[in-house]
Amino acid sequence: MALPPLATTDDLDARTITWDDQRLAETYLAVASAAVRDAAGVPISQTTSTVPLFGDGGQWLRLPGPPVVSVASVVLDGDALIPGEDWALVDGFLFRMCGWTVDGPQPKAFEVTYTHGLPDVPADVVDLVCRMAGAAIKLAEQDEGGAGLVVDRIVSERLGDYAVTYDKAAGATEMELSDRTRDRLRARFGGGSAAMVGTR
Repeated sequence: MALPPLATTDDLDARTITWDDQRLAETYLAVASAAVRDAAGVPISQTTSTVPLFGDGGQWLRLPGPPVVSVASVVLDGDALIPGEDWALVDGFLFRMCGWTVDGPQPKAFEVTYTHGLPDVPADVVDLVCRMAGAAIKLAEQDEGGAGLVVDRIVSERLGDYAVTYDKAAGATEMELSDRTRDRLRARFGGGSAAMVGTR
């Protein structure tokens, strides 16, 4: 299921970021949102996901992508486990008295369907997405052929016998997030695996 962008053209307008092409603006908002979600490791905005989770033998199973709002079902081998009898939701974790393991030679996943994430996207995340999309829109509009999309960040210049040095680690486009920003997003939103972003 495709997730809605973390920011809209109205958010661009609120920040006086100019855009003329609706399709272009919406495209870059979607791309920036995907980049931020990938960095966070979770959808951020509220959604319903079905994910396979493997237990480690303990009684507690952490659900990725907090906060967890509700759990619709827990399924093992096609059989639904009974809430309140087989499992309980406690502070974003699933509790099971007999533990989250399956006997047998092959590990088996518990398939969990649950609603999680934030009902409102935090203002700073909206701002980050808008800045990324705004920069990409501006660069795209500078050159009809798209050459303006290549980001060349200058880190040093010299005037005598003119020389310039570009930051090779800055990334290829405005959609690249710095390692510091990626680490901050992952730590803040408690990201699980990258697969968590692709909810279904």
